[in-house]
Amino acid sequence: MPKLRWGVLSSAKIGRTKVIPAIQTSLLGEVVAIASRTQESADQVAQELGIKRAYASYEALLADPNIDAIYNPLPNHLHVPWSIKAIEAGKHVLCEKPLGLNAADVEKLMNVAQQHPHLHVMEAFMYRFHPQWQTAKKLVRDGSIGQVRSIHSHFAYNNRDLDNIRNNADWGGGALMDIGCYCISLSRFIYDEEPLRVLGQITPYAGYDVDCFVSGIMEFADGNATFTATTKSEAEQYVQIHGELGSILIPLPFNPIGDTITHIVLQREGTREEIVQIPSDHYRNMADVFAQSIFAKESAPTPLSDALANIKIIAAIFASAKNSLWIAIE
Repeated sequence: MPKLRWGVLSSAKIGRTKVIPAIQTSLLGEVVAIASRTQESADQVAQELGIKRAYASYEALLADPNIDAIYNPLPNHLHVPWSIKAIEAGKHVLCEKPLGLNAADVEKLMNVAQQHPHLHVMEAFMYRFHPQWQTAKKLVRDGSIGQVRSIHSHFAYNNRDLDNIRNNADWGGGALMDIGCYCISLSRFIYDEEPLRVLGQITPYAGYDVDCFVSGIMEFADGNATFTATTKSEAEQYVQIHGELGSILIPLPFNPIGDTITHIVLQREGTREEIVQIPSDHYRNMADVFAQSIFAKESAPTPLSDALANIKIIAAIFASAKNSLWIAIE
């Protein structure tokens, strides 16, 4: 069975603790190299995770001819420039979300990707590759809860470290970019369409330049989606999908522990059914599906147009909160 040879740009925590271990246990991938800003840092992570080659610069990793694909978990403001460099170096790219800082940023990357149609470039929204989301999507598509009329999602954790990149506005930090993007993405995923207009609200926090507490309403053709995302409260997450005939609750929608049993709750006609999902790792699933699409010469599982649509809604939420009005989505 062929293996996609991965190189990882940076020793970011998400890569060290989630994505690299997932790829290392995948069917179709292997991590062969990692780069960091110093040789010492790269060597340390390579030794800890059993990675063959370690580079002291991102340029050196991209120049390695024995790497097929790049995983990019750099800070948000570096997603587009280094993904473009990776494409120009002839590598497939899986880039962490959000793909860019704004629509123009994403469009710049899309234009470069279009010039290299043999390469796959994808935003790494891993949640979509977990069985619980595929089950929820199927239940909705099959009409198990009737016409969906509302979705509510909540995603929260507590990060008050001023030096953390998620609290740096220039680097694309803030609650909406970091975790609110999931709430927007899942709503579009379940409705399988784009919202018509949005309304946003941001609660300012003293001492922070980034948005720390954001809520939003997205109006779709047949219903709405509401969400709250915050980086300054007790960690909690859930998603509720309400239809005319029932509802679906996903208690741990975004980061269930890999290879553990999860469940979703289906309620209809006063009955409650807990649907157990097989142990799975959505990072591994994503890496394997991405690799399979490359080997089969099929389109990437999620097109870049999806990333562009998501960032446009993020921008509209920001504009709405700033101006206290509904913003139509083009």
